Amino acid sequence: MANPMLFDDSGDAGAQMLRLQAIMACLRDPKTGCPWDIEQDFASIAPYTIEEAHEVADAIERQAWDELPGELGDLAFQVVYHAQMAAEGGMFDLADVLRAICAKMIHRHPHVFGDENRDKSAAQQVADWERIKAAERSAGVLDGVALGLPALTRALKLQNRAARVGFDWPSSREVLAKITEEAEELEEAQDRLGPAEIAEEYGDLLFVMVNLGRHMGVDPEAALRAANAKFTRRFGHIEQALAARGRSPAQSDLAEMDALWDEAKALGIK
Repeated sequence: MANPMLFDDSGDAGAQMLRLQAIMACLRDPKTGCPWDIEQDFASIAPYTIEEAHEVADAIERQAWDELPGELGDLAFQVVYHAQMAAEGGMFDLADVLRAICAKMIHRHPHVFGDENRDKSAAQQVADWERIKAAERSAGVLDGVALGLPALTRALKLQNRAARVGFDWPSSREVLAKITEEAEELEEAQDRLGPAEIAEEYGDLLFVMVNLGRHMGVDPEAALRAANAKFTRRFGHIEQALAARGRSPAQSDLAEMDALWDEAKALGIK
């Protein structure tokens, strides 16, 4: 008979976390669990974890507050999934995960949980946070920046780390000059070099573009997400306008679609 706890949705957050943990254990049970869940490991689940985090960010970007609890639940399930696999391997369990984050948050907020003065700006608190993190790291300046981050976000974090020890351009003016230099190198690579060299020069240009955003106070990941969304909306206008004419984009041409793109801009579609 199934554990009644699995179907009880009346408890508080602690009870529901225990319920989710029990559900996960059932899914991974070697004899009675789900065959798909039983076959998974850390590497196979990691892409789903990243995907769920992006879906949380997407719901926030769209201000879809009614969807956010479900998306956060999906992300919480990923944490429980990894903890369950670790417990099966004798490495750690969910309690260890929660204990570690509680200890970290208390340690990194001495102005709240300790005797430090909390009368300081948010910027100073960020600086103190990074100082504490740096003290926790025993390796190089760039160590610990997760490889699994989106590339734009990781580039930003790497550059921020380097800047804190003085490896940075003085202003955006120097970054703009570097962008011109990298664009010229990319053009030269396109004319004279092979695919690998072109990809390398293109990557260099993207990396410097991230640095420009950093100097201008622009989050490159957020800016590109916004540009993607704007492109989607404007292209949707193109599709709708062509459909009204009885055609699809594949039946159109660049000149017509470009004119409809300008029309979308004139209509204020952003």
